[in-house]
Amino acid sequence: MIVAILSFIIFAWFLTGYLGMSRNSRLGIVFAMFLSILLSLLVLAETNSFSITMGGWAPWATISFLVGLVFLFQLFIKILKNKSKDHKSNDNEKNDEFSEHELERYSRHIILKEIGGLGQRRIKDSSVLILGVGGLGSPVIQYLAASGVGTIGIIDDDKVSLSNLQRQVIYPTEQLGEQKVFSATEAIYKLNSNVNVRPYNRRLNAEIAEEIFSEYDVIVDGTDNFETRYIANAAATKTNKPLVSGALSQWEGQVSVFAPHQGGPCYACVFPKPPKEGAVLTCAEGGVFSPLPGVIGSFMAVETLKILTQSGSTLLGQMFIYDSLNGETRKIKTDRSINCPVCSD
Repeated sequence: MIVAILSFIIFAWFLTGYLGMSRNSRLGIVFAMFLSILLSLLVLAETNSFSITMGGWAPWATISFLVGLVFLFQLFIKILKNKSKDHKSNDNEKNDEFSEHELERYSRHIILKEIGGLGQRRIKDSSVLILGVGGLGSPVIQYLAASGVGTIGIIDDDKVSLSNLQRQVIYPTEQLGEQKVFSATEAIYKLNSNVNVRPYNRRLNAEIAEEIFSEYDVIVDGTDNFETRYIANAAATKTNKPLVSGALSQWEGQVSVFAPHQGGPCYACVFPKPPKEGAVLTCAEGGVFSPLPGVIGSFMAVETLKILTQSGSTLLGQMFIYDSLNGETRKIKTDRSINCPVCSD
């Protein structure tokens, strides 16, 4: 019986591995099997039929002890290997941070004294989630991918339409009708195959926002509806993530950084309530000047990269406004609200 049960445990180990289960999960299953057998044998009397069939607790205790020794030895070897890797990484940190390809590709960043190798390393190790891959999301995606952001998440449930192409320059005509996140993913990999892309082909909602946001360093909001903006603001505030927010209408656009955990306001501090219906025209209703999303989206990329590299001063506590029709720019101060229902708690 002992041989049969051990054979079953070995079979279960290899079967779960074949099915793709992680090693830690498989170890947990094996541990649970041995533990349940030992506990049963310790609780039951030696004259119990199960105890007699299993051969008593002594051989199982011996087997469990030997298995435990093997696992502890493997854990010890793994710890030694990790320490060896860390030591090697520290010794070669300056020389092996970037490949020759990366050194050449990002050389114009690296020679900037405000960014340098350390800043570019921060970009490479960072993760950014982009909400909406439309007019604002397109230039943000292009510049973050070109700059070498390690992981870019993109979330949108829309498809590429003909009316998008006037300003959403990331999409070619032949991709009409395709889901935007998959077309954008393809564009990112064509631009920089070193970037890891996580496409979320769905609409952002309050149920998933905090869980997704917690996996990223910076959230970039390029959405075109107020419901999603308030959801994004609440989740970013809850997870202590900087929120780079952009908006545009017709000839004018604006950019700001919201981060209550860093002393600035949140989106709801500045815009406590959405405007009345019809007060703000959408792109479909009022139109939009085609280069404007490129300008505002580029500013959003600038703010994101400054946050990642810890360079310069961001638009935290300020809002940048650009009037493309008259060629005018201005900045206004934004403050936290002590009565804000989102960040004043």
